[in-house]
Amino acid sequence: MPRAAEPVKTGLTFEQYLELEYASPVKHEFVDGQMFMLAGASDKHNRLAGRLYAWFLGAEEDLCLTYFADMKVRTPGGVGYYPDILVTCDEADDDAYVKRKPCLIVEVLSPSAEAIDRGERLHNYRTFETLQAYVLVNQDVARIEMYRRERDGSWRYEECEAGENLKLPCLGYELRVDDLYKGV
Repeated sequence: MPRAAEPVKTGLTFEQYLELEYASPVKHEFVDGQMFMLAGASDKHNRLAGRLYAWFLGAEEDLCLTYFADMKVRTPGGVGYYPDILVTCDEADDDAYVKRKPCLIVEVLSPSAEAIDRGERLHNYRTFETLQAYVLVNQDVARIEMYRRERDGSWRYEECEAGENLKLPCLGYELRVDDLYKGV
């Protein structure tokens, strides 16, 4: 989801950010002590993220839970984001408003936030020890990219386009690219 280029507030701790966020009528992300307001998303963005969310809900395993764009995630470095979709499979991750142990994170790319998704978020999301995959969904072309954690801790990049399928970790879900983009 896109965010404003200029911070709304600076010099905050994560706890101060949360206090302000709980009282705010709009969502903000928290990066390096700065609070950034989030912008709305396009119809394509919403349809792709919504379709994935619905499919993931149906594929949830016993201990895995799927959350949509209103759930915050806090990185080990103290950065706070609202991923488009996040899956967590850790019962100890029990905060009602902030998840700290995601297994799978999905971001639908938008022109204003693509550089952040590919750079800053990729860097920060990969610091989660529990994260098995970070998925980027293009909203203009039938293309899905995934950074998957290997057994040795390294990351492997995968790309799927029309006619291909992508096996997602955590939920054991196989994503058919054509089905995701049908009618979008």
